[in-house]
Amino acid sequence: MRKLIGFELHKLFARRLTQAAFLAVALVSALFTFYTYQNKYASYKGRQASGGEAVALDKEIAAKYEGVLTDEKVRQMMDELAPKSGPQGLNAIYLYQNAMQSAVSARFSDMYGNWNGLRVEDVFGEEEIRIGYVDGWIGASRDMEKSFVFLSFVILIMLAPVYSGEYGGVDNLILASRYGRTKCASAKALAGILAAVLVTAVMAALNVGAAFLLYGSQGLDCSILFAQLTLTEGYIPFNITCGALVGYQVLLSFAGAVGTAAVALVLSAVCRNPMAAMVASAAVCLAPALLPVPETGPLFRLLVLLPIYQMQFSSLMSVELLKAGVPYGMLALPVSAGLLAVGYGASGNIFARHEVM
Repeated sequence: MRKLIGFELHKLFARRLTQAAFLAVALVSALFTFYTYQNKYASYKGRQASGGEAVALDKEIAAKYEGVLTDEKVRQMMDELAPKSGPQGLNAIYLYQNAMQSAVSARFSDMYGNWNGLRVEDVFGEEEIRIGYVDGWIGASRDMEKSFVFLSFVILIMLAPVYSGEYGGVDNLILASRYGRTKCASAKALAGILAAVLVTAVMAALNVGAAFLLYGSQGLDCSILFAQLTLTEGYIPFNITCGALVGYQVLLSFAGAVGTAAVALVLSAVCRNPMAAMVASAAVCLAPALLPVPETGPLFRLLVLLPIYQMQFSSLMSVELLKAGVPYGMLALPVSAGLLAVGYGASGNIFARHEVM
């Protein structure tokens, strides 16, 4: 069985189209990371910086205030960081200077740059909020989200021919062999699932490794809620650390990859050529995200558990916490496990039972 799985894995990764697709996604992911890093900007007491220098300046500013957020610390930051109303009466909340200033102004400033009277408890409730340099890791998380969505298409391209590519006559030879309808059919499904897991692992390693290289470990123990305004609007609404954010994202990306692979394998077994299998798989996987379903509706809470939203991550994680304090997105794990079981069993059976000429 190992030899059969190894043989099928070699076939999948030896295809030029698979290699080109993965390299293209890796390049796009690198461009996302580079663009985000190069467009960092920070100013403080007459110093202005961009790119890596801005990251260093933001870290320096964050180090002065890192730790548990308190009312005294808010007032200190408002005195030292918050800008006053800009030219022509611009709203001080939106006058960006650096990441820490933007974070405190967005929550504790009025339009003139003065403290709005809110306390930490008024804004964040009774939860303890640890603050520090989170700008880099939240930006990296958003870049990973886009990269993993693109990766799902690589998985579809890679797995489309697993079964459908054999229907030109090779299926006669496979199914006529001793283990063609049993071990060979199962090996194809297992190889497809393993291939999806492997490319996801490589993509996750590349993205997380790049984030560590560019931003370091500073801020991984800090809350994602106290970040600059543009990084938190419409983002995950509950209190988790940057480290937990990345952990959940990688976990759900693996779940999404497995679910995507399950759909691709079934449709590869059903369709008679790889192109049809790829188009059908893309249509099925993308359909939930294209339906005009309001995010406040009950149907959205079901659709958001499907693989495309697991890859997209922030839409899934934006749903409120469950009663036990567990993110609603964790319900996607058993959904992917179910898809995996169905995809593995159904794809092999469909291929093994089809009529040969």
